[in-house]
Amino acid sequence: MRLHAYKQPQRQQGLALVEFTLVLPILLLLVLAFGEFGRMLYQYNVLLQASRDAGRFVASQAWNSTLGEVSLSNALQTQTKNVAAYGVPSQTGSPVVSGLTTGMVEVAAVGADHVRVTITYNFCPVIGSGNCTGSIPSFFGSQIALSIPLVATTVMRAL
Repeated sequence: MRLHAYKQPQRQQGLALVEFTLVLPILLLLVLAFGEFGRMLYQYNVLLQASRDAGRFVASQAWNSTLGEVSLSNALQTQTKNVAAYGVPSQTGSPVVSGLTTGMVEVAAVGADHVRVTITYNFCPVIGSGNCTGSIPSFFGSQIALSIPLVATTVMRAL
């Protein structure tokens, strides 16, 4: 009895390479999408922490005991916006998230004893156009915008 070595047919030799080249772009797209999603979650977490820090700052200084309510002066609002954007009451240093400005921060009194800090930031993915004003064409008609708005809000009671 003779043992025959298994020999693949000649037709099948390049099939694995063809399948790999067909699947590789899809796998790369998925890896890049997961990376961008992780970066977006990281930036949202940083924005949320910045709004909490700014909320703590304004809540500790906004209470007016003579009036019995929250009073937000222009100087306090400016300092709070600086805490949210730069991490300090004065406008020094770099923003906590690239591209964040004090114009994206809103400070408001809620009722008589609460304050609200809202940060609205447009997340711009690395993949696509660098200025985040463009859009990706869709196969179904309308285009897909590249920027994703991230909104971090904190409401705290004034002390």
